[in-house]
Amino acid sequence: MCAAGPAAGGGRAARRLGRAGAGASRALSSASAPKRSRRGKSVAIAYEPEPPGPKWEPENWRQQLERIREMRRARDAPVDEMGVERCYDSSAPPQVMRYQVLLSLMLSSQTKDQVTSAAMLRLRQRGLTVDSILQMDDVTLGQIIYPVGFWRNKVKYIKQTTAILKQKYGGDIPSTVEELVKLPGVGPKMAHLAMNIAWNSVSGIAVDTHVHRITNRLKWVKKATRYPEETRVALEDWLPRDLWREINWLLVGFGQQTCLPVNPRCKECLNQDICPAAKRR
Repeated sequence: MCAAGPAAGGGRAARRLGRAGAGASRALSSASAPKRSRRGKSVAIAYEPEPPGPKWEPENWRQQLERIREMRRARDAPVDEMGVERCYDSSAPPQVMRYQVLLSLMLSSQTKDQVTSAAMLRLRQRGLTVDSILQMDDVTLGQIIYPVGFWRNKVKYIKQTTAILKQKYGGDIPSTVEELVKLPGVGPKMAHLAMNIAWNSVSGIAVDTHVHRITNRLKWVKKATRYPEETRVALEDWLPRDLWREINWLLVGFGQQTCLPVNPRCKECLNQDICPAAKRR
């Protein structure tokens, strides 16, 4: 009996040691392989993006776009011949060229391309630079840019903006939309066009009255929009980014020639059978 007691106690001790050893072995194994299964599952839930669902897009928009391209193939609208891209001196130093782009955009607001182009030509004949505008008195500047829309306000905005460019940007124009729209007389449409033309950077869709009107008529927005900036946000939500640069030029010319503000020429439009607005006429 006395011999049996130590043997039994030794067995219990051995079993306790065995359990402790197994626990230590599991802890060591866990330390060397850091809970891959649990951590992998956590990562999958927390960080892996869900598969993107189908985005909303307008009915027939690709076919409508191709037909508009066909109607614009001649490139003979006012925007093609006298738009902002034709108003600056392409042989000028880059900094001067960018300033001229911005100035032509400021003049173009609520003004026909023909009038903007003529005003820019008169300014360039006097040597259109930041310094030349700062040295020019307001009366002379007004006489040169007249009859652009709201020319008195534009004289004020041009002088204020040019002074800021001289003081803050060394005579150049800002290279971001955020900075551009802070300049007096510069709105979002101008800023996006300036980024495109002056900096060769696509920052967003430039939406003017033509783009706003036509995309609402085609129902390229989920619901009707009241303002161009609303339209820009709605279009950028679904329109492929590789089309953002083209869409302004394409629709502005289309709006000048065919999809007019009043009495659009639906009978001449290739989209008459698939345009929601044309069906109501």
